[in-house]
Amino acid sequence: MTATADGWLPALVTLGEYGGDWGRYLDVLYDCFCADFVNNVPAIPGKRFALKRYPELEGKAATFWHLISEGKTEIERIPDLRRCERIRWPRPMIDCYTGGQLKWWISERRRNEERVVIALDDFSYIVVLADRGEYVMLWTAYCIEYEHRRRKLQKEYEQYWQNQKS
Repeated sequence: MTATADGWLPALVTLGEYGGDWGRYLDVLYDCFCADFVNNVPAIPGKRFALKRYPELEGKAATFWHLISEGKTEIERIPDLRRCERIRWPRPMIDCYTGGQLKWWISERRRNEERVVIALDDFSYIVVLADRGEYVMLWTAYCIEYEHRRRKLQKEYEQYWQNQKS
């Protein structure tokens, strides 16, 4: 496994470690996902933690596919190796997001939920949770590739916390 630059996040899980065998790699990624979210559910104080199960693809939950692929429609999502490599990052970020090591804010409200964004300090990677009142659902996680998008997220974060002080 490739080490991370910051030292506290788990090592990257790379396709090269599995000889470029996509099927084997996909199985390993799903095992990581299950270890972090199915077999050992995160504790969110006062709320139940949930995953989006449907639509399942290849017997794997929709949340899993959102963590390792990108695309607008469920059936046409394409694997993103950078997302795949970071499959072990969402769990520790969820576990410690209110401890001051990470940035977090409520980015938007939709009908019956609030979207909570958890970001690395430099806004290069985010985890998105959907807070639906009684439960919190892991929605997605991905790298922020472009600097202008990172600046936009930083402004969102700063605006949210400025509004909390008002």
